[in-house]
Amino acid sequence: MKNFDIYKIDGYILKTFLIILEESSVSKAAIRLNVTQSAVSYALARLRGVFKDPLFVRSGQGLTPTETAISLKDPIHGVLDEIMSLTDQRPFDPHAEDMYFTVAANDLQRELIFPILWREAHSENIRLRLEFIPSGVPSISLLRDARCQLILTPFPPEAPDIFQRRLVTGDMMCFYDASMRNAPSSWEEYINAEHISVRFVGGYDTNEALRGIDLSEIREPSIIVSNFNAIPSFVKGSELISTELNAMHIGPLRDLSMAPLPFKSEKVSLYLVWHERSNNDPAHKWMRHRIELIAGDISKKMDQVFKPLM
Repeated sequence: MKNFDIYKIDGYILKTFLIILEESSVSKAAIRLNVTQSAVSYALARLRGVFKDPLFVRSGQGLTPTETAISLKDPIHGVLDEIMSLTDQRPFDPHAEDMYFTVAANDLQRELIFPILWREAHSENIRLRLEFIPSGVPSISLLRDARCQLILTPFPPEAPDIFQRRLVTGDMMCFYDASMRNAPSSWEEYINAEHISVRFVGGYDTNEALRGIDLSEIREPSIIVSNFNAIPSFVKGSELISTELNAMHIGPLRDLSMAPLPFKSEKVSLYLVWHERSNNDPAHKWMRHRIELIAGDISKKMDQVFKPLM
């Protein structure tokens, strides 16, 4: 490392390195960076020259990091965090910047917030690019490893370097096809009904959002899907029921009938989550503010639509 030349590397090349490390693939890294494979290969070649190490070797269908590459992960994260901190006090005009955010969210959070946000930004001539990755039950590493800048989730990870803010709070409700059945009117009818449920990566089932309920009495779901958008096609024309947050009725489950559960259940909240490195970045603050404004409007709409049902 005697011939290390710091002036041959920059923030973009370091970010490219981290994404190759995450994806184990030049082609996948190029897709995430929205550049050509040759651009990623060129950046990797520069890094190999600087560190005098291959960094990645081909293994099967992907790339395996060398010991040097593994040892560089945390220091490079630290360098990029320091670079980002330099921008905290910069003059910021959303119309003068190209903003790009990777957001970890399941389909409910994605559809509730971001179509509105993108349309508003587009109408204001703000150059905003969004990429979404599934959050499942999100881990702290999603933010610590900079795989995303924001998480929207009902299951916020907690740690000293993680910030969170409650966006929307609602009730769990029963979704069904009113042309095929009535909503369950008792606990017995509910536990004996056939259920469809969403199961996230990590094994968390949406029925587990029913706090204080003995879930062992509920029948195992007849159908388990990986996202909320899949629910309506199964429920329509069947006697299946799905237990989900009431916000679904202005989101993916808008075409289904909805009724209160025939028992008491705790409210469920959706949270906005981010890493401390982004807390003072003006573009990130702008994005969080816009998300909170839209979430506030959604909360008002939920109150108008759902209070008569309760």
